[in-house]
Amino acid sequence: MTRLHDAMTDISTATSMQRARPRKFADPSLTADGKIRASVSLARLRTLWFNTGSLCNLACNHCYVDSSPTNDQLAYLTKDDVAMILAQLDDNGDETTELGYTGGEPFMNPDFITILGDGLARGYHVLVLTNAMRPMMKCANGLLELQRRWGAQLTLRVSLDHYGQALHDRERGARAWEQTLPGLDWLCANGFRVHIAGRTCWNEDEASLRRGFAALFATRGYAIDAWNPRKLVLFPEMDEAADVAEITTACWDILGVDPAGLMCAGSRMVLKRKGAVRATFVPCTLLPNDPAFDMGERLAGARGPVALNHPHCARFCVLGGGSCGGGTTG
Repeated sequence: MTRLHDAMTDISTATSMQRARPRKFADPSLTADGKIRASVSLARLRTLWFNTGSLCNLACNHCYVDSSPTNDQLAYLTKDDVAMILAQLDDNGDETTELGYTGGEPFMNPDFITILGDGLARGYHVLVLTNAMRPMMKCANGLLELQRRWGAQLTLRVSLDHYGQALHDRERGARAWEQTLPGLDWLCANGFRVHIAGRTCWNEDEASLRRGFAALFATRGYAIDAWNPRKLVLFPEMDEAADVAEITTACWDILGVDPAGLMCAGSRMVLKRKGAVRATFVPCTLLPNDPAFDMGERLAGARGPVALNHPHCARFCVLGGGSCGGGTTG
């Protein structure tokens, strides 16, 4: 009985210590071990993103923002919502040069072609993240008109998780490949500026991935340079539940990372939560689901520093070197 009692005491003590230990990513100022958490200041708002709504025609296995055919927690932005935000950019001068649109699948938003046209007509370079499937093709006539008028300003970044059908479909579902490739063919045949977004989670080095994509592009006649990291973006994988180191102020020198190169140093995103009257700003495209990162309804209030208080900040941006930023002029 003594041994059993001692074992139970040890387990109880360990459990109490675990409960007492601070959780990671709980305090915006301090890490779990009491060090000063790193933050990133907005150097210049180069890119303003819009999450057009969280609904998507797909339910991918590892969607960065949990979009799906049933997730409507982020409402569709209306053309009036977007116009009100763009009006706030008027005082920026030439600071903001690019608008980005993501979701969900942006082309499911019933106002999306109008929203796109508004941004293009204002002279911005525009980047659209899409899976190039049926929702996009339903907007084909509107897209062709935008291409005719402002094609040099418009880039569509199509999600193609791997250069082979089997792994792409493993992530996006059966027949996703054969539903995406016709849309991609159509975009390239009609002279749209097309970039590709792939993933690095396949136990394959970057050079091998780029060679595979280059072969696919050549076979299908796509004028996309697979060796240009802006035209073929390879995103690191993210798992919010997996353990990852927190980023302290000392990490910049230790890791050799310049915080001015991170996404939140040059961008913000606009979204509208379900049931909300107005849209709000958040730091970046990867943090739409945590209201703790809401920065208010005015651009002026969204210019403050961003505490790296989320696993995505560490895994994707600082340690993974990822960025959703556009580079649409390249």
